Order: sequence, then structure tokens, then C-alpha cells
Amino acid sequence: MPGAHPTGADEPRAQHHAGAVPARLPGQPRTGSRTAPGAAVGHDRRVPTPPPAVPPARTAADAAVQCPGCGSVLAALETTAPEPPAAPTAACARLFEETTRGLRDEEGADPRPAATLALAEAAWTAQHAAGAGPDRVRAALDALATRTASPPVPEGTARPAVWRTTIADVAADLDVIDLAVLVDSWARAVLQDWRRDAAG
Repeated sequence: MPGAHPTGADEPRAQHHAGAVPARLPGQPRTGSRTAPGAAVGHDRRVPTPPPAVPPARTAADAAVQCPGCGSVLAALETTAPEPPAAPTAACARLFEETTRGLRDEEGADPRPAATLALAEAAWTAQHAAGAGPDRVRAALDALATRTASPPVPEGTARPAVWRTTIADVAADLDVIDLAVLVDSWARAVLQDWRRDAAG
């Protein structure tokens, strides 16, 4: 017919019509979103955050601390407060409180626990001189001499560098020896250490 287009003339236009899928020619590979077997598939996957590093295990040296007062080496306490350089360590102070707790509980009902507690506090103060102050140390030394009927420590005596007995020794023997006996022995040893340095 006049003005009519030959058959097939509209095929290219039809192929480019919106939404139409181009015909696949013979031998042409299939196109589309399918992936060949074995090929990697791309997905937006969030990479997990690595777990926090495990802190290193504490060694025996890290877990122990030496008291600058009496020299006792005890397990360190978990505390955020820094240890004062001259005062007793928190572990040593805790051990003293725990060891003498029974005396504190009984001192109101019986004068004997009160006397033992006073002797223990004097021995403790005399050993932890740097954290106590000179006046308290002098009073503690005088109390030790009076309560043990021993000669007093001369004025101006330097603090001993070595202690033979500490609160750690008292606590270690508490299961087999009476606390009053242990405290008396501790107090006498502290006084002898002070006098030994005075004589030297």
C-alpha cells in the first residue's frame, strides 16, 4: 500500500520501546542479574566489630605489693586510689583490721581484749612510722615499753630498716596460737627492733 512501511521496519523501534527486552540473537550469551555458578555474589554486609583484646594475665609480681611500713608482701587489693608512698598499703591495713576485728567486737565487754587491741595498735603504729607522724610513733613506743614492762626507746632513734615480726606473721599463726599471745610477741619484737637500732 502507498505510504505503508515494509514489514519489519518497525521492529527496531519496538525493541527500543520502554520496558521492552531486546531479543537475544542466536549464539549470544544470556544477560541479566543471574550469576554464573561459583562466582562471588556482591552483598552489602556490615563487617562485625572485632572483640576487645583480652587483657594479659596478671603475674605474681603484679598481684603482690610490699608495704613501705613493715615490709610485708601481700596480695594487692583492687582499688582505684593510688597507694601513698609512705603510708601502709591498703592490703596491709585491711589485714590489720581483719585480724583485730574480734578484739574490737569484744573490747566493750571484757578488759582483756581491749588491752590486747591497744597493744596491737601500738605495735602497728610503731612499725608504720612514716604514715603515723613522729608524735604518734613516740606515744606508741612509750605504750609498748609500758605494757611489756620493757626499757623505753631513746629519743631520736631512727626507724628500723628490718622487722622480725609483722601483722602478716600474726595473721598466719592465728589458727594455732591465741591472738593475745601473738600480739604480745609481736609487740615485744617491734620494741626490740627499735632498741636494736638505737644500740647500733
